[in-house]
Amino acid sequence: MPSAPVLSFADATLAYPGAIGLSGLTLDIEAGQAVALVGPNGAGKSTLLKAVLGQVPATSGRLAVLGGTPAAALDRIGYMPQTDELDPEFPVTLRQVVMMGRYRSVGWLRWPGRADREAVDAALTRVGLTDLAGTRFGRLSGGQRQRGMLARALVSDPRLLLLDEPFNGLDQVNRDALLGTIAELTASGVAVVVSTHDLELVRAVCDRVVLLNGRMVAEGPVDATLTLPLLEQAFGSTAATVDGATVLSHPDHGHHPEHGHPAERGH
Repeated sequence: MPSAPVLSFADATLAYPGAIGLSGLTLDIEAGQAVALVGPNGAGKSTLLKAVLGQVPATSGRLAVLGGTPAAALDRIGYMPQTDELDPEFPVTLRQVVMMGRYRSVGWLRWPGRADREAVDAALTRVGLTDLAGTRFGRLSGGQRQRGMLARALVSDPRLLLLDEPFNGLDQVNRDALLGTIAELTASGVAVVVSTHDLELVRAVCDRVVLLNGRMVAEGPVDATLTLPLLEQAFGSTAATVDGATVLSHPDHGHHPEHGHPAERGH
C-alpha cells in the first residue's frame, strides 16, 4: 500500500487571532518531493510553514504532518527561517551553531554525545562546510552562514524540510551548493517545501508549485503551473513577460527581471 503523505492539507483555513492567513488549502506532499510556495509578499507562504510547525492553527479543514499533528512531528521537521536571530557577533563556531539543531533531541541539560557529534559532522559534510567547522560563525560569508543554518536544520535527520526564502542574497557558488543539497535530500526521500520568489530556482529543483495569494490559487507540476495566466491570478498586474521569460515586477522597484536567466528563456 502507498505510504501516507508527509504533509497533507484538506480544505484547510490557517488563521491568526482575528485574521485569516490562508484559506482553501488542499495539498498532499509525498516523500522525496520538492514543492515551491510562490506568491507575493503577504500571500501566506510563511503562514503555511508556521502552520506545519504548529505555530498557526488550522481553524477549519484538516492538517496532518507525517500522519499526525504538527506537535507530534516536530522532531522530524527541519526548518530554515528567512532570517535568523543569531547575532553574528556572538562568539560561537559554525559547529556549535549546527549542534543547536540537536537540542530538541539532546535536551538543554544533557551534554551532546558521540551520536550528536557525528550528526553534526554529517550535516556539515552535506552542505560542504566541513573545513569551516571551527570557524567563528560571524566570520563566515553570508552564503556560508545560510548553508550553516541549513546544516542546523538537517542535523536532526528530518523527513520534512521547510526552507523560507533560502536563496536571498546568495552568490552563484553558494546558490549552486544549496541547489545540489536540495537535490540530494529529495533523492534520499526527504520532502522539501521551499518558500521563494525565485522562479529560476523553482524550475531548477522543484517537482511542483503551489501559487498562493491569501488562498490557494493553483497547484501542480512546475511547467503546468508557472504559466502567465496563473501567475497573473496570484500576482495580479505584477506578472509580466520580458523577452519571452516570465518575470515578477514590483510596484516599488519597477520591473525586476529576477528570473531572466537564459535557462528560463529556453536557450
